[in-house]
Amino acid sequence: TLVCDEVQHLRSKTTKKYRAIKKLAGMKSIKYRVGLSGTPIYNHGSEIWPIVDILKPGLLGNFKEFCEYFCYQDERGRAIVVPSKRDGLRHVLQRDVMLRRKKSDVLKELKDKVRYKETIDADETYYKNELNKIWSKLEEEQKSAETEFSKVASYQRAIQSERQAAGVAKLHHVIDFVKNIMEIEESVVVFCHHKSIHKLLHESLQEFNPAAIIGGQTDKVRQENIDNFQNGGTKLIVVGLRAGNLGINLTRAKYVIFAELDWSPAIHRQAEDRLHRIGQKNTVFAYYLIGKRTLDEHVANILVDKSYEIDAIMDESRDAYENKEKAKLILAQIHDKIHTK
Repeated sequence: TLVCDEVQHLRSKTTKKYRAIKKLAGMKSIKYRVGLSGTPIYNHGSEIWPIVDILKPGLLGNFKEFCEYFCYQDERGRAIVVPSKRDGLRHVLQRDVMLRRKKSDVLKELKDKVRYKETIDADETYYKNELNKIWSKLEEEQKSAETEFSKVASYQRAIQSERQAAGVAKLHHVIDFVKNIMEIEESVVVFCHHKSIHKLLHESLQEFNPAAIIGGQTDKVRQENIDNFQNGGTKLIVVGLRAGNLGINLTRAKYVIFAELDWSPAIHRQAEDRLHRIGQKNTVFAYYLIGKRTLDEHVANILVDKSYEIDAIMDESRDAYENKEKAKLILAQIHDKIHTK
């Protein structure tokens, strides 16, 4: 028997990891193949094909056949599952290869999870100045690029730089939001993407003596920070989205704030579930802070589109989160505090 935990890591058929597991799964001695995941699809529904190809080869045809029947190509050449075919794909998966158990099915005592998007101000002058620098540099690099790869790499660097500029532009308002929500409740988790933003948040919120989880930490230091937060040594922890979205428990808090956005809705859900898991006694409130008139607004729209596709394939009905009125009330309290300063 072959068991693949966190099977979503096999979602790309071009990786060495996928090819190695595919070869292993094809051995005559392997009678059964099992894949385990809470988030098998990270971005687009077509990511399910490589996983199914390992667990039950041929069920969805070859990749070309799968795409021709289930998908269309977007403007960037990515395979997106056609909305009218998403129910059909889910039925095939549930009939032949997928046993789906949601937390609401197995953890009856677990309270709700509420997501709330909050648009906050950003420093437009700073943001526009940074954009001018980024795109001027991009133009120069595009002119001097000798290969198509160099052009694509240059464009990707520009996008990453713009994401970071958006994070810095709204940072002052993010810090105000965090400070004010901590006055209302006790413990808060703040997720961010860039190491530079993590550093600025950690420095700007020193009055709360925050714990930290970030890439590059040793396992010992990482666990010490988690324990410090979980045991009440600090009421605030700042966490890197990709460094702390899996394998940790942050149930002491019921409020999680996303200071920056990732391109993948699965990353956000995994991050939310550091709080919304066994041991959590309260409703979890997740606040997504969107910088006004920055790249955040575009990323947020992309995340919504991806979430609709994923939810339609994985579940017959999307999660219905309650207690939104309470979330709005908390936001109103925060705004009152900010405006009276």
